[in-house]
Amino acid sequence: MSFLPRDFTVPVRAEGPGFHLRSITVHDLARDYDAVMSSRDHLWARFGALWGWPPADLSITQDLVDLGWHQKEFQLRRSFNYAVMAPDESRLLGCVYIDPPDEAGIDAEVWFWGRQDRLADGLELRLETFVRRWLAEAWSFARVLLNGQPHRVAPEGPAP
Repeated sequence: MSFLPRDFTVPVRAEGPGFHLRSITVHDLARDYDAVMSSRDHLWARFGALWGWPPADLSITQDLVDLGWHQKEFQLRRSFNYAVMAPDESRLLGCVYIDPPDEAGIDAEVWFWGRQDRLADGLELRLETFVRRWLAEAWSFARVLLNGQPHRVAPEGPAP
């Protein structure tokens, strides 16, 4: 059962400053595996205690299974994993996950991350600013957990 209204149109793409978001698929395997494993320390610090992810021994086969799961969940409107892509699609720069809530009073759980090798140039901060506006403009949520913190969604004008 979807956590979105039946008539809600799920965004398929979103343009951000120096990146775009689109649904992740199994065709992103090589770029995703590179982004995840080269950012493992950063990702483990954020997600390790919650999800046990990514394990140090994550195989490319297991990543393929994960991507297939995310792709199918998107198609079924159960959860949404967006790849944060470089403008030319040459690199996967991170991900944004929009999941059904685990707690009452929350409309969705939204998680995001940027590549560890792009933290110094502010990618993750730009991504956070973008995601906050995108949630207000393109989604039907009022209250979300954003990287585990409560966030009230309010329109803030056009996304950057």
